[in-house]
Amino acid sequence: MIDQALLDRVQKQAWFHKYPRGWPFLLFVIASITTAVSVMAIERADRQTRQVELDRNLTEVASALQRRATENIALLRAGAALFATQEQVSADQFRAFAEDLQGKGDLYGSLGMGWAPLVPADRLSNLELSIQRTERPDFLVRPRPEAAQRHLAPIVYLEPGVGVNRAAVGYDMFSESIRRTAMERAMKLGKPVASGKVHLVQDVHEKKPTPGFLIYMPVIAPRSGGLVKGFVFSPFRAETFLESASELYRNNNIDLGVYDGRVSPETLLAERRTEGSSGPTMERRIDLGSHTWVVVISDRKSGMLSTASRITLFFGALASLMVMAIGRLITRRAAEDRMVLEWLQSQAAIRNSLTRELNHRVKNTLANVLSIAALTRRRASDIDDFTDSLTARIRALSATHDLLSQSDWTHAILSDVVRSELAPYMEGNESHVELSGPEIRLAPNDAMSLGLAIHELATNAAKYGALSSSGGRIHVNWTLIRPDLAELDWREEGGPPVQEPAKRGFGRDLIEKIVAHELKSEVDLQFKPEGVECRLKVPVRSSREFALRTERK
Repeated sequence: MIDQALLDRVQKQAWFHKYPRGWPFLLFVIASITTAVSVMAIERADRQTRQVELDRNLTEVASALQRRATENIALLRAGAALFATQEQVSADQFRAFAEDLQGKGDLYGSLGMGWAPLVPADRLSNLELSIQRTERPDFLVRPRPEAAQRHLAPIVYLEPGVGVNRAAVGYDMFSESIRRTAMERAMKLGKPVASGKVHLVQDVHEKKPTPGFLIYMPVIAPRSGGLVKGFVFSPFRAETFLESASELYRNNNIDLGVYDGRVSPETLLAERRTEGSSGPTMERRIDLGSHTWVVVISDRKSGMLSTASRITLFFGALASLMVMAIGRLITRRAAEDRMVLEWLQSQAAIRNSLTRELNHRVKNTLANVLSIAALTRRRASDIDDFTDSLTARIRALSATHDLLSQSDWTHAILSDVVRSELAPYMEGNESHVELSGPEIRLAPNDAMSLGLAIHELATNAAKYGALSSSGGRIHVNWTLIRPDLAELDWREEGGPPVQEPAKRGFGRDLIEKIVAHELKSEVDLQFKPEGVECRLKVPVRSSREFALRTERK
């Protein structure tokens, strides 16, 4: 017997293997969600870390730009002091002074240092003649001043005076509005002021000149009541200045843009781009030479996810697949165990049903034997007659039992039942029995009842009817009159004349009462002079009517 506690536990776990593929998939989904949440948490922490790092980088960049500007302003202050303390500074003096301060002129990202006196428009000719006589015979101010222009600020000195700087000498910076605005503000504040975005005179012949700017330091003559004598200045290419400042901060793996006053493509001074996908952006306004710049930076990363996130995602996906595979193995094993237990349970149920069926059939058979024995005893003349009759009838039951056993008690062929009962009278060369009819399958109980009826008819024919003489014959025919009913005809001929017995015998009672009751149909038994005739109907029941009996609750 199967342990009931085990069966109860299997029943409680039925939900586990109702969905053998669903549960592994659910485990996979849960593990994947856990991995996704972990990756999101890592990315969030990484974004916060990068934000802090970006703010630190922005502070470093802003400090580096301001430091470079301060270093250049310090040189300009020194130059302003030179021009403030001397009435006249020659070209050679300025050249020596600039070389001492800036070397080759590329110190701190500038293109050099220059001097531009502030000249009233009506004294321009005197300035040009003075410089032509002493310094440069070809010196001319350009562009020529307009009628309404009151002052000029032409470039007189610009060191180093070679290359592109040489072409800038003579340019009137007051003629251009952005430069003029810066110089006027420097005069007003009395301190260095950076200009806005300009295109340098040095790059005028370039097809695509790079943006630049200038820092002006006003030179105030002593004991002049604040009168501005001119400007010491430095021109800068914005990209060169930014490159010089990059030496002062650590992280170069960032995108950097410097804008004049506001963030716009038109105000872009310089930028640096690195490879990778764009990350978070941060901007800051800084004061550079009393002028506002906007510094915008954004970091770069090599992929959509950080290294830690990619590692987590890889191993999380691997773990999810492993969990799903393990879940699949567990559910499959559980399903197999359940199938085995269900099979064992069904086998136990079949055994119980077979036992109940066997008990039922044994009871029926014993009831038939008891009835046969009781009726045989009442009509037996002596003990030998009783023994012979009872033995013959039990053998008839046994023959039908053998037929049913061959088919596992599922059915018996009608012709086989008739043949088994008439077999003793069908031996020899000359047959006394003729059988005809289609193949019809009978239920076990119906086959046993029919076998008893044929046995009684054959026994009566052997004693008193057609089988008691050599010329007698028996004809047994059966037909299927409808799907659920067959009819069998027994007819004797050639035997002694038949008279209906005055006293009812056991065989007649067996056929007309017991067999008729079991077959649930009337039996037509006639004793005609030419021979006995019997017509009986046998039900042909469908197999579902003979399913194993189950225990009633």
